[in-house]
Amino acid sequence: MAFTVTMMSWSVLEYGGQMQAAGELGNALEAIKWGTDYFVKAHPEPSVLYGEVGDGDTDHFCWQRPEEMTTSRQAYRLDPQRPGSDLAGETAAAMAAASLVFRRSNPGYANLLLQHSKQMFDFADKFRGRYDASIPVARKYYQSVSGYSDELLWAAAWLFQATDDRRYLDYLANNADAMGGTGWSTAMFSWDIKYAGVQVLAAKILLQGRAGAHAAVLQRYRQKADFFVCASLGKQGYGNVKRTPGGLLYHMQWNNLQYVTSGSFLLAAYSDSLAAARQAAVWCPAGPASPAQIMAFAKSQVDYILGSNPRATSYMVGYGFIYPLEAHHRGASIVSFQSNPSFVACKAGYAIWYPRKGSNPNLLDGAIVGGPDENDNFVDDRNNYQQTEAPTYNNAPFMGVLARLAAGGRLDRSIPDGLDNQTSVAPSLSAAGDQGVHASPIVIEQNATASWTEKGRTYRRYAVTVTNRSLNKTVHELFLGIDKLYGPVTGLDKKRYGHVLQGTAPSVPAGGSVTFEYAHAAPPANVWVTGYKLV
Repeated sequence: MAFTVTMMSWSVLEYGGQMQAAGELGNALEAIKWGTDYFVKAHPEPSVLYGEVGDGDTDHFCWQRPEEMTTSRQAYRLDPQRPGSDLAGETAAAMAAASLVFRRSNPGYANLLLQHSKQMFDFADKFRGRYDASIPVARKYYQSVSGYSDELLWAAAWLFQATDDRRYLDYLANNADAMGGTGWSTAMFSWDIKYAGVQVLAAKILLQGRAGAHAAVLQRYRQKADFFVCASLGKQGYGNVKRTPGGLLYHMQWNNLQYVTSGSFLLAAYSDSLAAARQAAVWCPAGPASPAQIMAFAKSQVDYILGSNPRATSYMVGYGFIYPLEAHHRGASIVSFQSNPSFVACKAGYAIWYPRKGSNPNLLDGAIVGGPDENDNFVDDRNNYQQTEAPTYNNAPFMGVLARLAAGGRLDRSIPDGLDNQTSVAPSLSAAGDQGVHASPIVIEQNATASWTEKGRTYRRYAVTVTNRSLNKTVHELFLGIDKLYGPVTGLDKKRYGHVLQGTAPSVPAGGSVTFEYAHAAPPANVWVTGYKLV
């Protein structure tokens, strides 16, 4: 929910002028305020945040309309004894971004949001911990896999945008290594992992000439933002995002479109920041990507979602000729309370409405579902929740990119009434400063240690050595990407964002190395660093 509000706010800050021209700005502001009003109520004390109401297990046990839910509404809170830096940090980011949205139209409310944001950030930073350790009922459904460092950086970046207070920029720069801001190279951006968003925001600050003494560190952030672009456009060489045969970015089976909508927004926003700063291109290993090319690729992903795909199916409910009719959504799948107020009991919904064949009785107009699989296949079935579920965080970033594309080449950088999007741009950076490369302290070496022939195929065992060449800092939370691997791996575990070293708290000390092995009947696999923290 907090990520949804942050992304709606960022969408308005970047493209509020386009929304106003389309007559939709008022709807966007109303949606944001609905969320921030709730956050204000959920934050009754500086170091208290109510993070969840109800729990996934009991809520999933019933299939009911929201008007007549009978499941537990127990509230779970975060406080100094039960910290949750990731959830508090994201909520701080949401309120800081929203304060910018309301700065002119409702300054009193904007100041209230900013006060809450500052308190929430201080709470998140002082009392550190993962929210799903303090609210364990959340772990099964929304596990904090990336931890809380990305949210702390994300909140600091938004607070700098909202306040121009250099202490937040200092925080972003001084914690770049220790919190992974300049160590993560990823093309995934979601409610859980914020690094790419932080990197694009930091790059924007740099391009606007607001980095001050931290220009060198923000340049390293920008290099990671460039990685996001290159990997998304297939120009990175390693770590490129896979695509379906129809051209859709494909990250994972369950709700893949969440990464496509958020990624499309980041590409659009970064493209416009580059163009405004008169930057010619992002320089990728496989060739440059101009702002126009970046925007064109973002448009291709939006077009796919809206129906330009092998199935000619729109994945936005209610849009186009063919779209999902059986979204996995309780309110949409049960007859309207206004039409039939007869009570639908907990299990009755599962017995009568959930297995019902045919279209949902209520159209979930505008919702973006999880989308197709890696082969562009899609099964429109209420029970197929991995493809037909429609979370709010699918839609939030799509608001912005749709507004941008609706404007075509006519990007209105004026500030509509009630908004202050801080888009003043400094002159272009020098070519040398723009393209400088900061070497990673991590070096990867592969060697074949054995070979054998089996059933006419030659197999090789490879030893991969990962070395930390830092003089005095330890590598923590190392994530590795592996591609073109066709056999078993020993010494690593597979996680959502890559492979990690085995052990309870694996790390690589300064000058130290770790080794893992794999075997297959193929040339060496591609191995690269996805993310790390350097402390």
